[in-house]
Amino acid sequence: MSDYQQFLDERDKIDFLIQKGYRINGVKEHLNGATVEFINPKGNVFETLVIGTANARKYFTSLLLKQNHT
Repeated sequence: MSDYQQFLDERDKIDFLIQKGYRINGVKEHLNGATVEFINPKGNVFETLVIGTANARKYFTSLLLKQNHT
């Protein structure tokens, strides 16, 4: 899979969780990218994604900044 295709896949997974009402709860950076923990405030349900591409990490960072600003 190309890097761009991998980015699109990771972005779609992030967007899916955000659309379901999840919020970014925590981020752990590591050599393989980042592990992003999402929480659904309605039911205290946690989901975790491993994000490997640089563009997807920039994407969730922009969402996190937007989330914390509002």
